[in-house]
Amino acid sequence: MPLDQSYLGRVFPPTPPYEVGREKIREFADAVFATDPVHRDLAEARAKGYTDVIAPPTFAIILSQNAGQQLVDDEAFGMDYSRVVHGGQTFRYERPIVAGDHLVTVMTVEEISSRAGHDFLTTRHEVSTVDGEGVVTIWTRLVIRGEG
Repeated sequence: MPLDQSYLGRVFPPTPPYEVGREKIREFADAVFATDPVHRDLAEARAKGYTDVIAPPTFAIILSQNAGQQLVDDEAFGMDYSRVVHGGQTFRYERPIVAGDHLVTVMTVEEISSRAGHDFLTTRHEVSTVDGEGVVTIWTRLVIRGEG
């Protein structure tokens, strides 16, 4: 089933606030082999001008996936998640994600297209603090493999 083209331009409601914790940052840094001490050591992070430890740049994938779940769960959209292949990810930061942040994400469907029997989806995720300070914009590109 092809993706529902009427979703193009759709803006989804903000996600519930996500509290960024030091332990979450440490676990993610371990998982991606990020060795910079600013991800684990408060004194090191403060020495470099941060208020707390900072997340590795790709930590924001957690936030985009939380928002993207709205499309995965929407049966009317027509995405068979078992056929999804990651096509790409882009991050544009306003500032690093810092332990103690409470972040919300608003997702917009930017592209839906079909080529060679496959569907292509691009979503934009605007991540901000609960107070409205912009933190990062994430673009996610997915390929939904055709049945052939």
